[in-house]
Amino acid sequence: MTNSNILLRVEHLCKEFPVDSGFIAKRRGTARSVHAVNDVSFDIAEGETFGLVGESGCGKSTTGRCIMRLIEPTSGKVLFKGNDVASMNKKELKDMRREMQFVFQDPYASLNPRMTIGEIVSEPLVIHNVMPKKDERIEFVRGLLDVVGLNPEHINRYPHEFSGGQRQRVGIARAFALRPKLIICDEPVSALDVSIQAQVLNLLSDLQQEYGTAYLFIAHDLSVVQHISDRVAVMYLGNMMEYSDWRSLYAEPCHPYTQSLLSAVPIPDPDIQHSRKRIILRGDPPSPIDPPSGCPFHTRCPIAQAKCSQERPELREISKGHFCACHYAEPNPIKKSSVEL
Repeated sequence: MTNSNILLRVEHLCKEFPVDSGFIAKRRGTARSVHAVNDVSFDIAEGETFGLVGESGCGKSTTGRCIMRLIEPTSGKVLFKGNDVASMNKKELKDMRREMQFVFQDPYASLNPRMTIGEIVSEPLVIHNVMPKKDERIEFVRGLLDVVGLNPEHINRYPHEFSGGQRQRVGIARAFALRPKLIICDEPVSALDVSIQAQVLNLLSDLQQEYGTAYLFIAHDLSVVQHISDRVAVMYLGNMMEYSDWRSLYAEPCHPYTQSLLSAVPIPDPDIQHSRKRIILRGDPPSPIDPPSGCPFHTRCPIAQAKCSQERPELREISKGHFCACHYAEPNPIKKSSVEL
């Protein structure tokens, strides 16, 4: 990947949310913060799909919202087409958002129930003054609804008249209305039935091929990410643990956490599934208010050594394009599984 085709670059992104921010806590010096995102770095090329996975609360969605600057990052840089998003003024931010859009997780909460789907999909065009003529906008929206698999004749219906999958298609149509270069998909299929998930994923792939749009695809389901991503990154407790192209990551995970996640992904072949061994992690994830010293995963890691609790591992390149933050990184580092299925 050359610098010339890198669309988005995230460098050492951090986001902290204050917990005890009152006057008394500050005066006593007891103010604490939740480290939602901690020193996260990656890049996305034009037309690429970059998957970001991890369990609930690991900082995936916060990362996406910091990139879009829906929330202000605490530190670090977000470079979109070489321009620092954090330093943009109001006008520059508005211009940037013509080329970077968001698809939210809940397809009902993200749509205004008082607006028809025609008004919802055309709203970005109105805000950015792309098509001043109303008749032109209506015709464009009808065509876009047809592209995403909705009946153009339903342009005057309201969100509550559609199913969850149809509402998510409306959200996708709205995101594509401005033909953006990058779309941040924040768990766009997690609230949908499995059969509908496949339809929405196929739709996103088809639209990407047609328009050349890049995706930051945020999810907690590794099997979903596998089917749509070019590269996949794994987060834990706000930290980037491992990332590489999806084939390398799924075939030879080098981080114990990634290996344990992949062991939980079901395989449709019953013979293979029956012979697999499941890796069960001990305990629960630590509190992000008081994260452990050293490696954030060492309190649950089956191969942790004394060094892991003292030194934080750097995200280093294990093989070409394969990065891992583990002192003992190697293909499938956990040699013994704790439970046989």
